[in-house]
Amino acid sequence: MHRSILLLSAYSMLAACGQAAEQPTNNAAANAVAEVKHPSFCFFKDEETKGWAAKADAAGTVTVTGKAHVKDSRYMAQLGEPEVQGNKARIWLTLGTNTTGWAANDDDVWDVSARIPAAGAVENVSVMCGKTSIAELALKKG
Repeated sequence: MHRSILLLSAYSMLAACGQAAEQPTNNAAANAVAEVKHPSFCFFKDEETKGWAAKADAAGTVTVTGKAHVKDSRYMAQLGEPEVQGNKARIWLTLGTNTTGWAANDDDVWDVSARIPAAGAVENVSVMCGKTSIAELALKKG
């Protein structure tokens, strides 16, 4: 009896080794690149953000800077992933978990900045909060 159980187990293991891997489908929808999701909710009021600027260096890297007020020190303001389409770039102001170990300055205002690499064709940058543009910046070259 013990021998037949061992043989049955060995046979089952060998049969599992021969299973074919799942083949990818030829469905165009399945192969399409997933669209990047951007935050759709804005945690900031208009008066809580200020000082937005965008500047490009000689290599074409665009730096976006600004300030955002966050009352709860468990969270921090940050800029998310940029999106570049032709001569226009968009970047999203978001609220993230404070990973710094300290709060923002005395006024609960975070200095935020982000770089958009190799964006030499960009002429305008929109700072987005959810689905709303909170700043439209003409790019300063040099």
